Formats: sequence, C-alpha cells, structure tokens
Amino acid sequence: MLRHEFQPGKLVAGLFLAAAGGLYAGDAAGLWDTQWFLIVPLVVGGLCLAGAGTAAARGVRRRQAARSGQR
Repeated sequence: MLRHEFQPGKLVAGLFLAAAGGLYAGDAAGLWDTQWFLIVPLVVGGLCLAGAGTAAARGVRRRQAARSGQR
C-alpha cells in the first residue's frame, strides 16, 4: 500500500526552483554572473509545467476512479 499519492507537479516545481536557487548560489559564490531576468522565465516555466503535470495526473486519477466505479 502506498503511503501517499505521487504528485508530479510538486516534483517539477521543486526541481525548477532548486535550479533557480542553484543559479543564484553560483552567482553569490562568484562562479558566474546571473542576470535577474533569466530567473523569471525559469521559475514561470517551471510553475507552468508543474501545473500541466498536476492537471494530467488529476485527469489520470479521475479516469481510473471512473473505471473502477469509485469517485
């Protein structure tokens, strides 16, 4: 038995936000220069992909529940 449902949206959002944090950490350490406007598409794109992943997972769960007769 699973302890909880797999939530791909949270995974995707976490990966993109961790990548943005890693870019800023590299900038703070002096390894490279990260422009602020490069982070915005990274974060927004990650949140959009997370929303799409969540919607797809919800659709799959609803379809499986309808086939099994549950709600």
